[in-house]
Amino acid sequence: MLSPQANLKLLQRTSWSGFVYITFLLVGIWPIAGFFPSQPAYWNAAQITRVYHDNVTWIRFGMVLVLVGSMFYVPWTAMLAKLISAVEGKPGILTYCQIIAGCTNVLLTAYPAGWWLTASFREDRDPQIVQLLNDIAWLQFLGVISPFYFVVLSIIYASLADEDPDPIIPRWVGWFNIFFMLDLIPLSIIFLFKTGPFAWNGLFGFYLPFATFFVWFFVMYYAIRKSLHRLNGEPAVSVVAARAA
Repeated sequence: MLSPQANLKLLQRTSWSGFVYITFLLVGIWPIAGFFPSQPAYWNAAQITRVYHDNVTWIRFGMVLVLVGSMFYVPWTAMLAKLISAVEGKPGILTYCQIIAGCTNVLLTAYPAGWWLTASFREDRDPQIVQLLNDIAWLQFLGVISPFYFVVLSIIYASLADEDPDPIIPRWVGWFNIFFMLDLIPLSIIFLFKTGPFAWNGLFGFYLPFATFFVWFFVMYYAIRKSLHRLNGEPAVSVVAARAA
């Protein structure tokens, strides 16, 4: 059995896993693979294939980083589930929703990286197949977002439904997640557009959700670190008691 001190250290280390995940993701996609900005969704097979031929080694290396980084979303999911279960008092519906949705996001990070790696695996592959694999990767990476909604929705509910005068998840974190949720919804319709702001290389189909996703990790890290001692089972000083003192 872990001592309270050992458990607190584990919580502290696990709270950094979200930053490890997003670092692998950003470094792999952006400076290494060169997929930021993403290729326009309207490009033809020859244009897409040229991207892979011109940058095949770096694409492979970058996507391996994304693939490896995806595993760090597992402890991040556990950390968020721990946070929500503290609000519920014990693991409940919201906690289980967070765990299942979070594990789904691991796959929705790893599988697109696998498709990109497959597209780059054979340099003599038919351009139409390269385009197909690239389409699958981008559409799955950005568009198959609905399972992730419950990652955000469970946090929103846990934050705003908590009746404690000193809530474990601050109210403003819940409101930020509402904004984040609204920001994610347009990703579900990128399948309908090849140009414009809702395409996978558009403002609402790529840039804004990607930026908000990055900020979200900082917001949730703050919420976790603020409540670490309470997550470790240490009693919290209530707001009322603190004011009375």
